Amino acid sequence: MATSLLSVGTAAPEFSALDQNGQSVSLTEYHGRKVILYFYPKDDTPGCTKEACAFRDNFPTFNAIGVEVLGVSIDDGAKHKKFVEKYQLPFRLVADPDKTIVQAYGVWGLKKFMGKEYMGTNRVTYLINEEGVIEKVWPKVSPEKHAQELIAYLQPSA
Repeated sequence: MATSLLSVGTAAPEFSALDQNGQSVSLTEYHGRKVILYFYPKDDTPGCTKEACAFRDNFPTFNAIGVEVLGVSIDDGAKHKKFVEKYQLPFRLVADPDKTIVQAYGVWGLKKFMGKEYMGTNRVTYLINEEGVIEKVWPKVSPEKHAQELIAYLQPSA
């Protein structure tokens, strides 16, 4: 069942899950800071690797402007750990194997690849403000350019 994306001004759904190290992660622990919550289909695939590495390469900038980066996919923590170690990703990846988070954020839906339809995670990013409210939604993301797009939004004068 496909759901629709959340709108700007909506309270971001709370979640509690495990990251790549088996540590609990929840949205409330980031209250008071902006959070880039990016959803991606699968660890260690070409587009997802490009996107994750772009976040990695721009991580010092996100850190300098006080923005947290959290990646979410339906992969489990062990797959996340391998992905993080392989590409030295400096941010947390949230495991959502039961699809609770992807469904709450409306990113789980019908996809098409080479003429076949299937259910999967759509590549969507939410910027959540300091109060836990969705500030901006990027429903279509270019893996290579997205980190720069976020920086341009967060630092318009840069």
